[in-house]
Amino acid sequence: MTNRRSFLAQSAVAASAAMATQASAADEKKEPEAPALSIVDPHLHLWDLSRLRLPWITKESPLARSFVMKDYLSAIDGLNVVKAVYMEVDVEPAQQKAEADFVLDICRQNNTPMKAAVISGRPASDEFRKYLESFQGNRHLKGVRQVLHTAATPAGFCLQQNFVRGIRILGEMGLSFDLCMRPANLGDAVKLVEACPGTRFILDHCGNGPVYARDRVQWQRDMERLARIDRVVCKISGVIVQAEGRRDWKADDLAPVINHSLVTFGPDRVMFAGDWPVCTLAASYRQWVDALKSIVRERTREQQRKLFHDNAIRVYGI
Repeated sequence: MTNRRSFLAQSAVAASAAMATQASAADEKKEPEAPALSIVDPHLHLWDLSRLRLPWITKESPLARSFVMKDYLSAIDGLNVVKAVYMEVDVEPAQQKAEADFVLDICRQNNTPMKAAVISGRPASDEFRKYLESFQGNRHLKGVRQVLHTAATPAGFCLQQNFVRGIRILGEMGLSFDLCMRPANLGDAVKLVEACPGTRFILDHCGNGPVYARDRVQWQRDMERLARIDRVVCKISGVIVQAEGRRDWKADDLAPVINHSLVTFGPDRVMFAGDWPVCTLAASYRQWVDALKSIVRERTREQQRKLFHDNAIRVYGI
């Protein structure tokens, strides 16, 4: 009996050792998990309503409160967002300089992810060059935006002589212009880009491609026309907001607009962007990131790295 017990114990030890060896061999065969993608967010909004006035935000809007850096840090927690670029928030024109000074100072302090800024400006103004010169030498300033889908900016507005002149000044000063406009006006964007050969352009929000429209043919054609000009880069952003009020939205809803933008502009001229906190009208920051990751999951690791990180680093020089 003693010999039998000894034999059984030895057999159990041997079996355990064999299983451990097999498990170790299986582990060695497994592909190592790819490290989490680092994210650069080139479209961060902040506003402190005790300091700034944003006429476009109504009192009833969920956005009618301050959104400051601590809120952003909470929103991106755990997502590996390593750098961000501030995007102007369409303040009252009289506050543009104050907004720019405020955010550029945050960049200068270098204690948050925000490393650069695209500030508000009015290219058609006779004072536009003087306005830009007040920031001359500030390495954190990368570009200017004027939102072009407001009642004050009807179709054709950006093709006025004074406006075109201002956009050319941006090119002379090494600054870019963000195109944020109605999808129906992308033809104007093409003409503006062609009229300003020395200026680099960044198209916001996939050209506001209509996510829930039955007919996207004209938008697709205009995106293709813009993409033929290599000075235009496309931000994959903003489209999630079109799902506002739709509790059952899915990543598949966004995929046609996003995939057309990705294919049309190619892997080297597209950038993920958060558009926070505006994105929260439909989804949290994490939900937007997860939706985009699911849409691009079949693309190569290199293409995903360019989309979420590398292209923004190159475009904004951060």
